[in-house]
Amino acid sequence: MVYSNEKMAGIFFFIAATQFILGLIVAEALYPGYSISTNYISDLGVGPSATVFNASIFLLGALMIVGTYFLQRAFNVKIFTVLLTLAALGSIGVGIFTENSEPMHAIAALIVFLFSGLSAIYSYKLMKLPFSLINVLLGLMSLSALVLYAVNQYLGLGAGGMERIIVYPILIWTIGFGGFLIAYSENHQMC
Repeated sequence: MVYSNEKMAGIFFFIAATQFILGLIVAEALYPGYSISTNYISDLGVGPSATVFNASIFLLGALMIVGTYFLQRAFNVKIFTVLLTLAALGSIGVGIFTENSEPMHAIAALIVFLFSGLSAIYSYKLMKLPFSLINVLLGLMSLSALVLYAVNQYLGLGAGGMERIIVYPILIWTIGFGGFLIAYSENHQMC
């Protein structure tokens, strides 16, 4: 069976985020004494869970690039394509440059955090209410948490907890956006 470009994009986005969520859970379970509050997410990339975490975040980026290719073919959305590609490359960079590889790791993490949040916000142009508004809110939540994280204001969540407030809204957005694209009908017009 041949799927449309938008369905292929959705499949890749959905799988990318889902496998990373599962990889993150497995990596946390494999890391003795790991705390989602006090440990950074990237600690999983250098400890006993390094293989699982680094492979999963690299795969997240690689699948996002493939999904972005199909999204561009379907809708010719150049700015969105650039934002998504930068986010995906940042994710790949986090998988390659572990936190022991500073400053490359910090740069890659900033790129994935920033451009993922911007991608979620920009996706409103492709969607109708209420999902377009939800996407903007998820992107703003992620970017707001990034600002708080950058100024060491963790709101009692710890550094790891605040990182998750950056990352989880983007993963939720990616899965939701992927599902939307999978269900997208060529007879249905986006905004």
